[in-house]
Amino acid sequence: MRQQEQDDGTASVEEKKAILLVEDNEDQVVLARRALRKHGITDEVDEIVVAGDGDEALDYLFGEGGYAGRDTSLTPEFVLLDVDLPGMSGLEVLEKVRSDERTELLPVILFSASNRHGDVVEGYKLGANSYV
Repeated sequence: MRQQEQDDGTASVEEKKAILLVEDNEDQVVLARRALRKHGITDEVDEIVVAGDGDEALDYLFGEGGYAGRDTSLTPEFVLLDVDLPGMSGLEVLEKVRSDERTELLPVILFSASNRHGDVVEGYKLGANSYV
């Protein structure tokens, strides 16, 4: 957790640092968590929120559905977004994230087990920060 400074310069309630991992395959979630831990990234955040599809990811980001009432001013440090999701694709999620002023600057890292060059190009065109 990190402290947030109030207008008068005093510390207020602490802000939770999170990563949003959007992945529908549990094996890939385990691998992603392992990679984040191996590189010390999990030491820098309070939680990794896992969304199993694009709709759940958007609900989390915008405080809707099962995340209604969540403080949406607390955005994740970054989103690790699978391109190949059931229903709404990762590229469609990215497009919605970039089209909303609340999340347009949120760092988004796309990832995929596929090797489709078109997805890489389209991801960068839509505003992905990185692709792995």
